[in-house]
Amino acid sequence: MSQAPGASARLLPWSSPEGKPCYVIGDGTGYVSRVADNIESVQLGMALELLDHADDMLDDRQVTSAQLRYVVARMAEALRDVHRIARSRGARLALSACDGSNSPQSQP
Repeated sequence: MSQAPGASARLLPWSSPEGKPCYVIGDGTGYVSRVADNIESVQLGMALELLDHADDMLDDRQVTSAQLRYVVARMAEALRDVHRIARSRGARLALSACDGSNSPQSQP
């Protein structure tokens, strides 16, 4: 199966039910790419809010170890999401650098 000119594989911000990575092939302008962009935006926003929450907890001497463990577990999940986004965007940046394109998908 050949790809259309300008099409590339994009790592999506979700996994299959079996935990395998999911990809979409396209030029970065289709429906699935827009949904992925929105999900990435939500994930990045949630990670930032979680960091703010963790900062607040670190300043609070009344926080329990159970509360800290919970927040660390959520931070690990957020870090996995952010890492996946960085890998996906890095791959698209490298691809656009190789072909010299300035397509929307190459923007950080």
